[in-house]
Amino acid sequence: MEWNPQTLQFLSECFLHTLSPSPEPRRRAESSLAEAADRPNYALAVLRLVAEPSIDDQIRQAAAVNFKNHLRLRWASDDSPVPDPEKDQIKTLIVPLMLSATPKIQSQLSEALALIGHHDFPKSWPSLLPELIANLQKASQSSDYASINGILGTANSIFKKFRFQYKTNDLLLDLKYCLDNFASPLLEIFLKTASLIDAGAMNLRPLFESQRLCCRIFYSLNFQELPEFFEDHMKEWMGEFRKYLTTSYPALESSGADGVALVDELRAAVCENINLYMEKNEEEFQGFLNDFALAVWTLLGNVSQSSSRDRLAITAIKFLTTVSTSVHHTLFASDGVIPQICQCIVIPNVRLREDDEELFEMNYIEFIRRDMEGSDLDTRRRIACELLKGIAMYYGDAVKSIVSAQIQNLLSSYAANPGTNWKDKDCAIYLVVSLATKKAGASVVSTELVDVQSFFESVIVPELQSADVNGYPMLKAGALKFFTMFRTQISKPVALKFFPDLVRFLTAESNVVHSYSASCIEKLLLVKDEGGGARYTSADINPIFPVLMNNLFGAFKLPESEENQYVMKCIMRVLAVADISIDVARVCVEGLGSLLAEVCRNPKNPTFNHYLFESVAILVRRACEGDSTLVSVFEASLFPRLEVILTNDVTEFLPYTFQLLAQLVELNRPPIPPIYMQIFELLLSPETWKRASNVPALVRLLQAFLQKAPNEITQGDRLTKVLGIFDTLIQASSTSEQGFYVLNTVIESLEYNAIKPYISHIWAALFRELQKRRTVKLIKSLLIFMSLFLIKHGAANVVDTMNSVQPDIFVVILNQFWIPNLKLITGAIELKLTAVASTRLICESPVLLDPAASVSWGKMVDSIVTLLSRPEEDRVQEEPDMPDITENAGYSTTFVLLYNAGKKEEDPLKDIRDPKEFFVASLSRLSALSPGRYPKVISENVDPANQAALLQLCNTYNLSIV
Repeated sequence: MEWNPQTLQFLSECFLHTLSPSPEPRRRAESSLAEAADRPNYALAVLRLVAEPSIDDQIRQAAAVNFKNHLRLRWASDDSPVPDPEKDQIKTLIVPLMLSATPKIQSQLSEALALIGHHDFPKSWPSLLPELIANLQKASQSSDYASINGILGTANSIFKKFRFQYKTNDLLLDLKYCLDNFASPLLEIFLKTASLIDAGAMNLRPLFESQRLCCRIFYSLNFQELPEFFEDHMKEWMGEFRKYLTTSYPALESSGADGVALVDELRAAVCENINLYMEKNEEEFQGFLNDFALAVWTLLGNVSQSSSRDRLAITAIKFLTTVSTSVHHTLFASDGVIPQICQCIVIPNVRLREDDEELFEMNYIEFIRRDMEGSDLDTRRRIACELLKGIAMYYGDAVKSIVSAQIQNLLSSYAANPGTNWKDKDCAIYLVVSLATKKAGASVVSTELVDVQSFFESVIVPELQSADVNGYPMLKAGALKFFTMFRTQISKPVALKFFPDLVRFLTAESNVVHSYSASCIEKLLLVKDEGGGARYTSADINPIFPVLMNNLFGAFKLPESEENQYVMKCIMRVLAVADISIDVARVCVEGLGSLLAEVCRNPKNPTFNHYLFESVAILVRRACEGDSTLVSVFEASLFPRLEVILTNDVTEFLPYTFQLLAQLVELNRPPIPPIYMQIFELLLSPETWKRASNVPALVRLLQAFLQKAPNEITQGDRLTKVLGIFDTLIQASSTSEQGFYVLNTVIESLEYNAIKPYISHIWAALFRELQKRRTVKLIKSLLIFMSLFLIKHGAANVVDTMNSVQPDIFVVILNQFWIPNLKLITGAIELKLTAVASTRLICESPVLLDPAASVSWGKMVDSIVTLLSRPEEDRVQEEPDMPDITENAGYSTTFVLLYNAGKKEEDPLKDIRDPKEFFVASLSRLSALSPGRYPKVISENVDPANQAALLQLCNTYNLSIV
């Protein structure tokens, strides 16, 4: 794309139309820009438009956003990257343009610059840092804080990579380069700006923003380890930091909320820096600690409860929490300190605020995310409790006694006037729940603050038994949260008494209350007793089952709970426990089917949708376990809904649909209905397999067809197409395992005569892949396939068919792959399969029984003993293969497994109970035919430790090798 007046006009008009409120011109402009983006020098042309002063600011701003997004997609793309000459010109232009731009355009170009820096800095862009420093010094001389802050903002974005990346030599070299060049100019501008603030400069806003950016850069450059420069200049940095925590700035703080926010942001950045030093450089920092602890303590006393000041309060409390768990915890030992912390910091920050009530009513999902799911560490309520937990590490008795007294005071206050003081009760419940502890590896939550049973009966039960499910909803939510948290300590008879109340709360208008009620029921059904058995069974659920399901489905009709994931998860759990009669199955499948039809129109909530499909799968599984005639009922209800998903290509739901279809195929008795064979034809189309996210689910469905319709699959060219799918899948490392699943199911399900014409093609494909890559995953999959083939169709067929592809290839595969890698096999069924197959090979195959193969025979015995006698962790060292597709979660681009529609793992050797006994008995029988021959081979080829293990196995089963 050449830069000329025509290009300028074309781009200006396009960006103008992208701002149009009318969809048609907007879409046309976006389409034109998308087409132009494929041409060389597009990004450069857009950047030149941004630099054109004659163009309207709004157009230039839209262009700057487009430029940034274009670089995000294309700068380091494999498909259509920005060409190198264009990159070089962009790097030359972007810094001066960013510094001269208006603030809104500057912020976009700064982000674009950081995107380039993420990929190219410093190695492929060595001129960037010197250019930024030169411009910083020039802007500093003229006190041009618009430019200074633009440069600091860019540096902040670039240096962020040092915060969260793993420490590697490359990262430390990059960090050293940045420190050597930028640490000194950073301190210079920081101290210069500090002197301007101290001198009472008229416009403090840009100065405070500059100091905040300096603090964030300080955080990045100090994150990995304490640099020598910062250690040498710690006094200067810490002196300024302390000043910002202890000095008031009335010119800003009395100028409105944005002025207060500016000061708060700088102080919060300071608190994060001193917290970093407290966590990582405690020894070097300790000389400053007392002053900072006092400064932060005093500051917290003056921070109001306004939500606009949350970040400052949270970062300040975090610093005190870090101090409380360090060797300097004695700062909290003085008389009166812990009571003061409790009264002045903890209780005020734990008490409900108007913002909490508003969030509870207006955004229940966010409220639950913070409150119930423990992601509220960055809220005042939770961090205040974390501070108490920190202090309790060394002063547990003092904290327990003070907080217990506070809880009693709060409950007394509530009892005196429940209507007015209900927040005191909420505060008391919150303290008990948030200060509860869970030992590592244990599922039981405990608290020393109260006796759980008596607190439950006196404080929680009145809320649960309240006739009005809508009265004081925040107290109801707190009570339900307590019940959920301490569910294991509340005895079964007591808990069962309140099951009807939990069911009643599902009708509450408050989204939080009916969500917490659903969550409480769901979590109770997971509780296990000491023996490992479920505490609550179908007998406990059956009396309330009809009204429970009615209320759960009814909750979806409440405003904003149409896709309530907590309710759907509860339905899934209840269906897993309750007895499913024919009538219940019909009602539930219709209820779930109508929800499915609804979400197909616009899939929004992946978690809800996942639990919806899990609920369908578990309903089908459990109902059909009890009554196989129900399969047709489910087919009648589900097929129209699944057909909509397939016809409309609802991408997010295709993997779920294929898994449900696999489940239904498996529940049918052969011959399966013709409608399924129509689906099978769709399955054989190469187009169906193009989306990576569908592959595991398609393989699952294909396996179901191979098992249930083997006769139909061997007709026409269907088997050729199935093996074509196998061949395609094994060629990519991300799907090779899936290819073996298909192949193994072919071997398991079809008669030998059906697969015989294809065997040589199968071996050729496998040998081709072995030549290309020899990953652990591929070799293990090959061993399992060869073992399965041998078990199903005999050792002679394995040897002969392999050698027909290439003479004597079997011995090569045996010695190079089978024997040395047998020890890598994991999984009970896989271990049994490969051990038995290997045993049969050495005991039945003429190739290995030939005296000329005695070395291979002995080494195979050694490998089998290793596999059978050594624990998995001693013999398996996995190479870090690329993550398998099935390990990912989310659903737009990856596969999500339906647990309840999963394939049952079949044991192909049900008649062999113990592979160790089979191995020793087979060896014993073989050696009896040729006495004296095999002990010699074993002594020469089996590792001494394995010889001892073999002897022990023989003694265990009272057998011998003669």
